[in-house]
Amino acid sequence: MNKNRLEAFSDGVLAIIITIMVLELKTPEESNLKSLLNLIPIFISYVLSFIYVGIYWNNHHHMMHTVKQVTGAILWANLHLLFWLSLVPFATAWIGEHHFAPFPMLFYGFILLMCGIAYNILQNQIIKTQGENSILSKAIGKDLKGKASPILYIVAIFSTYFHEAISAVIYILVALMWLIPDKRIEKVFKPEKES
Repeated sequence: MNKNRLEAFSDGVLAIIITIMVLELKTPEESNLKSLLNLIPIFISYVLSFIYVGIYWNNHHHMMHTVKQVTGAILWANLHLLFWLSLVPFATAWIGEHHFAPFPMLFYGFILLMCGIAYNILQNQIIKTQGENSILSKAIGKDLKGKASPILYIVAIFSTYFHEAISAVIYILVALMWLIPDKRIEKVFKPEKES
């Protein structure tokens, strides 16, 4: 199968996910500042989730450039990732509407954890298919960010029992950790592309 079809489908699903999230931003019922301020938690949850979906889109895009052959296992691993990402709008709306209450924050962390696990499964499946000497395998190396993220999500999930603000800070820190441009794939891909 051509990887372009996989990329186009994934891009379409991610665009729909972002669209669903933005549709949760309802206009205020009244025309005063107080009604607008009441939407701040919903807006903050939207911004955080938009950043997360953007990070997944960016990393997925780079990862797909390393793929030479798409197998059935890669297709299913990609669908698995898209499934968990498709739950982000639901979790986003829940934490926003309930002002970052403990259980919605726990659920949000669970969805982020499952997205991270699904991404790692896809990444590992690509490496398995392309080989240990593949571009992706060389690029990710020890993958410290990829290993740290699930641990931080688990800490954040359990932190909701103490205070949901701790979870929020951890979710923001993980997003910031991934928001810093990751040039690993680009660095490894360029020399091979030029040869």
